[in-house]
Amino acid sequence: MSNYYDLDSANARVAELRPILVALRDARDAIADGQRRLTELASGDDADPALLAREQEGMTVTVRSMEQAVRQIDTWDVALRDIGTGLVDIPALANGRPIWLCWKLGEDDIAYWHELDAGIAGRKPLIELE
Repeated sequence: MSNYYDLDSANARVAELRPILVALRDARDAIADGQRRLTELASGDDADPALLAREQEGMTVTVRSMEQAVRQIDTWDVALRDIGTGLVDIPALANGRPIWLCWKLGEDDIAYWHELDAGIAGRKPLIELE
């Protein structure tokens, strides 16, 4: 981690992350749907190569947009943990020791944290932060 956030700057980052994470989740779902369509299209005896190519190109475009979004998140030093839930960890310091501020889609402001090695199972309310 090279950049540590205070709570205010982390919550400001969450405001920027929220639409990106929603778009990533939607894109992930679109890829899954596209893979199902490709399987269906390719399984028929009368598979249309042009239609298959269009479906594959659409999926490629979606994957590239996902890659761009993940790169943006990385440049902010935010750790993307799970696309489906929109789970991210944001580096912070608590009394001089590194921790993660933990947030996921559906939550308002950041309300949880955990130790670097704890993961989501170790989430604790900010009020318990020592």
